[in-house]
Amino acid sequence: MKNTVIHTADSRGHADHGWLNAYHSFSFGSWFNPNRVQFGVLRVLNDDTIAAGMGFGTHGHDNMEIITIPLEGDLAHKDNMGNAETIKTGDIQVMSAGTGIQHSEFNPNADLRTKLFQIWLFPNKQNVTPRYQQITLDKSLQKNDFAQILSPNPDDEGVWIHQDAWFYMSDFDTDFSKKLALKKEGNGFYIMNIEGEIEVNGEKLATRDAIGISNAPEIEIKATKASKFLVMEIPMKV
Repeated sequence: MKNTVIHTADSRGHADHGWLNAYHSFSFGSWFNPNRVQFGVLRVLNDDTIAAGMGFGTHGHDNMEIITIPLEGDLAHKDNMGNAETIKTGDIQVMSAGTGIQHSEFNPNADLRTKLFQIWLFPNKQNVTPRYQQITLDKSLQKNDFAQILSPNPDDEGVWIHQDAWFYMSDFDTDFSKKLALKKEGNGFYIMNIEGEIEVNGEKLATRDAIGISNAPEIEIKATKASKFLVMEIPMKV
């Protein structure tokens, strides 16, 4: 039996710290919703806006796969593995926290905000050696298609993580529709509509609405308005 959950944009947790305006799809920080702790291995999906020149000081993570996707502006990253990089709009970054990492994240621009998604997935291996990876995406591949940006395989398109997950970024024209099948049986889909209006298996999503679908071998997405969205295929069992 297909199971579907819809998370509207206005149902998310919200924290405005002045320098950081954050929306939480799942319980995070001071916002706790017992019905919104996770979806399968998807533990965190934060929609963050960071003010110019501001950011997160050095802090730690362990045993989590952390994916950052800038949507506007840049993010300067430094960590205790020796990485000092700036990720820009159109890039994707992943950290396998494993046995433990320390890092900081700042908006390096003096007059521009930074908007991003930060996503945490539970890994399928504990205490791995921490690692960092960053690539620039080819946005042309996203036009009216599902452009793979993440997988479990180092040799595949996009970044890779320690989990049987596949992410896709898409940019659909009005009235365009396409189907996407699961890569692995037993996985589910979680779709975040970044902007525009789409229908996922007939369910309507406006900007920043999301839908989780499990026990369905494929989905069909139609853009009722020109839309950009993120599709995550993830294991449903942690």
